[in-house]
Amino acid sequence: MEQLPFIDVEFVDNPEPRCPCVLLLDVSYSMQGAPIDALNEAIQQFKDELLQDRLASKRVEVAVVTFGENVRPVHEFVTPDNFFPEEFVVNGATPMAEAVVKGNQLLDARKAQYREAGISYFRPWMFLITDGIPTDINTHYWEEAKTVVRNGEENKHLLFFGVAVTDADQRVLDELCPLNRPSLKMRGLSFRELFSWLSASLRTVSSNTPGGQTSLPPTDSWTSIDI
Repeated sequence: MEQLPFIDVEFVDNPEPRCPCVLLLDVSYSMQGAPIDALNEAIQQFKDELLQDRLASKRVEVAVVTFGENVRPVHEFVTPDNFFPEEFVVNGATPMAEAVVKGNQLLDARKAQYREAGISYFRPWMFLITDGIPTDINTHYWEEAKTVVRNGEENKHLLFFGVAVTDADQRVLDELCPLNRPSLKMRGLSFRELFSWLSASLRTVSSNTPGGQTSLPPTDSWTSIDI
């Protein structure tokens, strides 16, 4: 019997539509101490909450890109049962724009795999959390990142969410965010509440059909989205 390629086996075992979400996480030095500890705890909670939902556990896929000393993909797209987040350690600066560009590359590659395997998918999510000001704002990455988000939103190729933690400059972050979805200011270090919102939102999306519209759990900034 001819052996199927790995990617085909993956989708044969689970042919459900996919909802990919790439987390872009700031691990710069300013996140040291309580912020990085709270983030590490919340990521594990996020996984556990997704696993509790039958459809979300099959449909949601999570990837992680950290940005600090460098931009590093630390987890490829997987369903929650195969998501084993490492403990993040702080280092370096805040190359936020480069992280957006890299996250988009991961999304494009994953969407190509879906198409090749005949798997439908929801509009991908890009979820960025930062507590600082981008240190690559004067590089080509900044304009490229803004183009990625603007074109992705206008063409419904992705959904971009920006979260400002503690002293993050929301004015600068909003230059990346779509006009109809400005950045959200997180209260204190409430990472657990933030990731509960994210898991609830992804569970809501994954229970629908790709191409529709759904309401999100209430926040100060975000309401409904096309999926």
